[in-house]
Amino acid sequence: MKPLLLDQAPEAWDLGEAPAYRRRQIAEWIFGRRVTAFGQMSNLPAALRHDLAARYDLEPLALARRQGSADTTRKYLWALRAGDFVESVLIPANPGIDGDRAGRWTLCVSSQVGCAYGCKFCASGLDGWKRHLTPGEIIGQVLAAEADSGVRVDNLVFMGMGEPLANYAQLMTALDRLNAPSPSGLGIGARHVTISTSGLAPQIRRLADDPRQFRLAISLHGATDPVRERIMPINRRFPLAELLAACEAYQRRKRKMITLEYILIDGINDELTEAHTLVRHARRLHAKVNLIPYNTVEGLEWRRPPRERIRAFAEVLQRAGVTATVRLEKGHDIDAACGQLRLKEKAVA
Repeated sequence: MKPLLLDQAPEAWDLGEAPAYRRRQIAEWIFGRRVTAFGQMSNLPAALRHDLAARYDLEPLALARRQGSADTTRKYLWALRAGDFVESVLIPANPGIDGDRAGRWTLCVSSQVGCAYGCKFCASGLDGWKRHLTPGEIIGQVLAAEADSGVRVDNLVFMGMGEPLANYAQLMTALDRLNAPSPSGLGIGARHVTISTSGLAPQIRRLADDPRQFRLAISLHGATDPVRERIMPINRRFPLAELLAACEAYQRRKRKMITLEYILIDGINDELTEAHTLVRHARRLHAKVNLIPYNTVEGLEWRRPPRERIRAFAEVLQRAGVTATVRLEKGHDIDAACGQLRLKEKAVA
């Protein structure tokens, strides 16, 4: 298998005897014009195009399946070169929510094939962990989603398949290219990139010391250790006291608001006592809370709470002065929970 061009920064591309300015031209074709074949790069000499095609692969993935939703959310299943599958979800903005404006698009991006952390409610880890995605495979999801949809992605959230902070080096290499201005990258600003973690406390501290200014979200899903351990095995390794201390270190260093993601699961983490404890965590971290009614996954026992209980849980936070939003549902009709589409594809195969 040939090396993937997008796994390398432009300055590392091997162009043989070609002058250095050809790198800028190639980057412009890829990141500016979104071409997917060296033969389309018409201002390059034919010999260079031929040499590049012989030396590198340009496409890290191909569209295996697309599902569109009634609310215009789109879910993509990508086939990687080695035969693996990963998912991305393209989500339109909710005008007025968290400053979103109509016409803006967010892409939920995967960082690994599968997941090793075994959250009990999540489809991503049901088939286990296989490998990290390379920088080019991460970048390729953004380029391919834009090419298929015809829209420009404004925001990136690394909340797809896998644990982003477990693939730290490759993730940051990809983000450097996604963040870089044209023509060397896609020019997606750091404040429009959110990295989510299930709770890798040492990596949160590493991110705090990193000069890059990306946003952080914590997949909390339980406000107490017994509840969180029931659905998130990682809590045994990094219990809440250690996780919250790492988040405090991040907040002090970055001076950025952290988001606490909290999937509401019927009878598991939706008791009002959990809500009151969550208030204390959010105040301690000066964090906002995203409440997400559970997306049902075939084969798992979990269900979303009734609307009244979701509303009551949110009201506890809001009355305490915590910024809390119940996320409007996006893509429930297109298997939008992480990993569902991949599992269905593998079952068919």
